[in-house]
Amino acid sequence: MTEPDEIQAALIAEQFKHALDLQQAKIDIIAAELDHLKEFYGHRLINIETRESDHEQRLRSATEGVTQFKTWSGLASGGSSIVSIIALIKSFLGG
Repeated sequence: MTEPDEIQAALIAEQFKHALDLQQAKIDIIAAELDHLKEFYGHRLINIETRESDHEQRLRSATEGVTQFKTWSGLASGGSSIVSIIALIKSFLGG
């Protein structure tokens, strides 16, 4: 090889090295963005799961309250019906 060919080969090698450095920098930037997004979506997922759990607990609490109200309402209604029947029987018997 003559000296101009060696210089040109060295120049091409340096250009390839520079292109590879640019590609590696882009890959590093993409990896950093990916890590950031992974952390961001991880936090969002935890937040959503926490809200879902809280929402489920509230629904269970509301359902329990409604069930208790219906039970007491039924007992009170049944009790007033019994008192009404007793009053009706008492009025027929001349009490």
